[in-house]
Amino acid sequence: MPRAIAAVAGLIADLDAGLAAAQPLNTAAVRQVRRRLSRELTDASVDVVRAIAGALTERDAPFDRFVAAELLAAHPPAMRALDANDVRRLGRGMDSWDDVDVLACSVSGPMWRARRLTDAEIRRWARSPDRWWRRAAVVSTVPLNNRARGGTGDPSRTLDMCRLVLADRDPMVVKALSWALRELAKRRPTEVQQFIDELGTKVPALVRREVRTKLQTGLKARRRHQPRSAIT
Repeated sequence: MPRAIAAVAGLIADLDAGLAAAQPLNTAAVRQVRRRLSRELTDASVDVVRAIAGALTERDAPFDRFVAAELLAAHPPAMRALDANDVRRLGRGMDSWDDVDVLACSVSGPMWRARRLTDAEIRRWARSPDRWWRRAAVVSTVPLNNRARGGTGDPSRTLDMCRLVLADRDPMVVKALSWALRELAKRRPTEVQQFIDELGTKVPALVRREVRTKLQTGLKARRRHQPRSAIT
């Protein structure tokens, strides 16, 4: 077995041992194990990090895609080496919102923000017959605007993507649309308000309600005890 393949196999075995010892197995526990592995990989080659991420994605056991995306995000040289074909491979077989969101928030969104994924590439996802790629297109706007993820606010690309999926009534895409607009609203509330006002009922009712509440209260949903008059 070539040395690099043996190294990857050994690191994945270490990961599996750490996950087996983590109880209860939840996102916080998995992230602790992933961080330990990231420290081991600080000086690893790009090829090794990409190989681990690829192997985990292909295996696709619980939390494998989560770990793969976060390993890449935590290794700047590996992130810089990724291209659109790599992201498509990482996204192949996505079949849940959590698969999508970790890829979009940790990998494709930051790459798009850095202009290493083109607008045309993300638009292709938005037009995909696969609901999960359409969701990925919309969720990829989140790192454009979320301060904790390095976003500074990008109404142009965000609202362009939102317009592309406006007629999509798949619940996973509708919820992503609400998230994208609410995230942008933290930075550019005026542009989001204008978007909602301009498009009116073309925007799904759930999205209008959640975004208006975000603009008025800073919350996704009104607190039950809060009188409507207090926010109008």
